[in-house]
Amino acid sequence: MPKLVDHEERRAHIIDALLRTAAETGLHAVTMRSVATEAGVSVRLVQYYFDTKEQLLLAALTRLAARMGERVRDRVRTVGPSPAPRDIVEAVLLEAVPTDEESRTFHLVYTAYAVLAVTDPALAGQPFLAAPNEMEDFLVGQLAAAQRTGQSDPRLDARQEAVVLLAVSAGLGLSVLLGQRTAQDAAAVLRYHLGRLFPERR
Repeated sequence: MPKLVDHEERRAHIIDALLRTAAETGLHAVTMRSVATEAGVSVRLVQYYFDTKEQLLLAALTRLAARMGERVRDRVRTVGPSPAPRDIVEAVLLEAVPTDEESRTFHLVYTAYAVLAVTDPALAGQPFLAAPNEMEDFLVGQLAAAQRTGQSDPRLDARQEAVVLLAVSAGLGLSVLLGQRTAQDAAAVLRYHLGRLFPERR
């Protein structure tokens, strides 16, 4: 009796091969053949699941975003059953710091996608580009909650502070990728800044 093929598993295997290849050689250098080689399958099989490189790139982007969402939720859950806004903000922003191979791959490939989207119309309208706006709104909500409960200065502009937090976390993540500082040092800088927003935790 022939073995049943799990098509979703195969698709995921091919997508993961693309992500590994993109992290090693850059998204611009990825080809259907290089992905097939990394996955240990034929180019024809890759083309069976993804007609074009563009389809493969978009599928990988969707998987990448979903996995990062899972990591953020997992990190927030580790804070405890009733985390304070400061705890939630810190947990979320620390995901912007590459601390392991998976998060390093995410940040390398996500950045490459963002740059490619500037000139590629097929990527320009993809939902992943709205992620920073969604994160900004989320942080605004957490900062506003902290202000309402006296955990942060009510005179602060929550929207502006959220923008600054995203810029700081993105810059720290890039500095870790470039070897400018360690993940531990980046986390310390982030916590230092959060201590200014949430002074009661000092």
